[in-house]
Amino acid sequence: MRRTWLRPIWILLALIFLAEAWLWDHLEPLVARIVSLIPWGRLKAKLVALIEDLPPWATLIVFIVPFVLLLPVKFLEVYLLATHQWLAAGIVLIFAKLVGLGVTAFIFDVTRDKLLQMAWFRRVYAWFLWARVWAHEITEPVRERMRQLVWLLKPQRAGRFLKRFMRLRRNAYRNRAA
Repeated sequence: MRRTWLRPIWILLALIFLAEAWLWDHLEPLVARIVSLIPWGRLKAKLVALIEDLPPWATLIVFIVPFVLLLPVKFLEVYLLATHQWLAAGIVLIFAKLVGLGVTAFIFDVTRDKLLQMAWFRRVYAWFLWARVWAHEITEPVRERMRQLVWLLKPQRAGRFLKRFMRLRRNAYRNRAA
């Protein structure tokens, strides 16, 4: 009983985790491209050299800077939500998420080797890699069902979809009655 109650929660958490991982994967190259457009080549090279010269604990501070810089934007989101400005709050939320993930991806790419020198960070990093694989595994049945439903919803298959939906509905009622 307990497992059936927790499964939807685990699947929801896994889907959220996968959404974050998807954003990370797709924003990292975008941010790298945007950063490459900055004409301050010497400044970028100095930043990379500065980070390379830092010890691992100081590199961790550099990695945390984007979170601290985006904190006022998070407070703005809360204010907008509190004043019922839903659209503005949504826009600020999306902007903060994209900028935060993008900048963090860029900084993590530069600081990864230094950060992985710390044992606790290596364990946390390994856990996130494991969690990503786990999230894919736990959500695969749901994602496969969604692919099937999308396939069935194509205009030339609408009749088949309705027949299948009615059969699933009848089976659900039979299982509930049993």
